[in-house]
Amino acid sequence: MIRRGLILLLGIGALAGCHKRAADPAAGSSASGARQILRVGNGSEPQDLDPQAIQGVPEHRLAMALFEGLVTEDPIDLHPVPGAAQSWEISADGLSYWFHLRPTGAWSDGEPLTAADYVASYQRMLSPRMASEYAYLLYNFIAGADDYYHGRTKDFGKVGVHAIDPHTLLVQLANPTPFLLRIIACHNAWDAVPTKVIARSGPVDLRANGWSKHIVGNGAYRLKQWLPGQKIVVERNPHYWNNAATKLDQIEFYPVEEPSTEERMFRTGQLDITYEMPRAKVSAYRQNHPDQLFESAYLGDYFYRFNCSRPPFTDVRVRRALCLAIDRERIVRDVTKGGEEPAYAVSYPGTAGYFPKAKLKGGVAEAQQLLAEAGFPGGRGFPTVTLLYNTQQMHREVAEAIQAMWQRNLGITIQLRNEEWKVYLDAQHTHDFDLERAGWIADYVDPHVFLEIWETGNGNNDSQWSDPEYDRLLHQALAAPTDVERYALYQRMDEILVDQCPVLPIFYYTRVYLKSPRVTGWNPTLLDDHPWQSVGLR
Repeated sequence: MIRRGLILLLGIGALAGCHKRAADPAAGSSASGARQILRVGNGSEPQDLDPQAIQGVPEHRLAMALFEGLVTEDPIDLHPVPGAAQSWEISADGLSYWFHLRPTGAWSDGEPLTAADYVASYQRMLSPRMASEYAYLLYNFIAGADDYYHGRTKDFGKVGVHAIDPHTLLVQLANPTPFLLRIIACHNAWDAVPTKVIARSGPVDLRANGWSKHIVGNGAYRLKQWLPGQKIVVERNPHYWNNAATKLDQIEFYPVEEPSTEERMFRTGQLDITYEMPRAKVSAYRQNHPDQLFESAYLGDYFYRFNCSRPPFTDVRVRRALCLAIDRERIVRDVTKGGEEPAYAVSYPGTAGYFPKAKLKGGVAEAQQLLAEAGFPGGRGFPTVTLLYNTQQMHREVAEAIQAMWQRNLGITIQLRNEEWKVYLDAQHTHDFDLERAGWIADYVDPHVFLEIWETGNGNNDSQWSDPEYDRLLHQALAAPTDVERYALYQRMDEILVDQCPVLPIFYYTRVYLKSPRVTGWNPTLLDDHPWQSVGLR
């Protein structure tokens, strides 16, 4: 039932146009005059608050409060609506976008927000020293950006971003990109950052120079307090252009990694919304507290990433054997229990009308044969391999179930290693792992989002897998004149992923968590994005 509803929602999200809705006139206090303070579980301590240096969902949630893109998301279906830019025009050939910034736009320190801020921000984002994992969201689309990022030119003036005047930003593309506005609306890589403020703490393109401890943004909220490991507090930003329509006065984000702890905090009124919940309690809440249980489709994959540069995972036969030797149906039925669907491909079925035809096929017998062909008959001689996962109850339970399946079906023993979020991310990006739990939550509603990250050299391709034909097809797809032609290329790319197995798909996500009935303006969305300025409390 979830899958059927999800496909319908994906189609709606893909077809939604861009139009401005009337602002909600609600003020920032409840009818009783009490301050509105929302308390939410946020999963983990964030690695950073700098929108150009972050990548995880906990960080993205905070960035949504502190920053606003040129285009932002409608709170109901996430279609692009005006944000920092009050309007825009697109050239007939689809290659030029003129964004008109709001004359009243400002940073949270009161300084004006200008088109020059965006030019400086995109130069920082594309700096090789910055090494942003999401730089590809600019250099794969903006004219001249790929050459600048990869050092073929040092002249940023040749990159297609220009400040025409203080309130007009011109973005020129390498190819027409019909889904560009959806990318800008949904992803913080396109946000502006205050480079003048950053420069006070050190070189602008030097990551982690400490500026974000006192971060300045242009969102509906500004940073009030950051107590590492305890909470991050944001308060309404009086310089935000639409502050009068912001409902919540304050949001408190709690980095609680254990769902059981979150559930207790929710029951005792310490949290209004949890990040997760114990899967063992889902049935009880469905029966006894359905008004507090929130279940929705979620556009994301849960998978294991192989380090394809380390033996034995340099051998595709080993990777494929591990992919075929697990029982995905049992995992979603007995372990995750949240209505997830088993995944046999990398692309998410139904995304904007795209369904991957290629799927993993085969079973335990074929897996055993492949492992024997690779030199490990019955698992004999298989080296010591460690599976890395970040500390959360569900990740541990999935890992233990798969560990047992590989032992039973292949005769191999995989060691488990859990790390807290920031250590896990560091290990991921330094490629200090053999096998790693991972997930990919879509940044925007288009099938491209699940395929672009496997390009050679992509900042999120931590499997270190590379295939020249795959890269060629990706860039051919970027230049495809129609979705029909583009989707045909994606089918070929999905075939390569299923054949080469750089990752092991396990299931397609759903979001299952607890939400107080007091919370208003919180709608089920495919990306689980909820624009904070639209959220309130009864």
